[in-house]
Amino acid sequence: MAELTTLARPYAKAAFEYAQAHQQLANWSAMLGLAAAVSQDATVQRVLTAPRLTSTDKATAFIEVCGDKFDAKVQNFIQVLAENNRLALLPQIADLFELLKAEQEKSVDVDVTSAFALNDEQQDKLAKVLSARLGREVRLHAAEDASLIGGVVIRAGDLVIDGSVRGKIAKLAEALKL
Repeated sequence: MAELTTLARPYAKAAFEYAQAHQQLANWSAMLGLAAAVSQDATVQRVLTAPRLTSTDKATAFIEVCGDKFDAKVQNFIQVLAENNRLALLPQIADLFELLKAEQEKSVDVDVTSAFALNDEQQDKLAKVLSARLGREVRLHAAEDASLIGGVVIRAGDLVIDGSVRGKIAKLAEALKL
């Protein structure tokens, strides 16, 4: 997985720099998201891995599947990926592009999993606290998981804060093993 990310990074950076220079971050984000989704379709994957097709054939087929959703620059980007046999990296390229975009916008997506549903007031308060701690605008995504027993688990990129009862019980069990 790390190798795929390493291969995808220069393409994501190039796409990001172009989109940023032309004030098209949102457009490129949407188009790369679509390209990533299309590349994961089973039928499209068979086409992309077909040994009889040339890179031009693969790029043309991929662009035709997406119809007029891509502008000329993204179509050129797809053709470059095809020429370098990198169309399979589109999901990683889109993910890295989103990370670069979030860094630029000083925002972060935060996943909050709680044992019980959080109401709007609790979500707003948590978002404000996390925004102050992380120094970024926080986009909160809440989910429920009854197996946590109580508390919350917060994930923001590499940062994980486990304030769940299940997590505390696991820590206690680990401490008792020593």
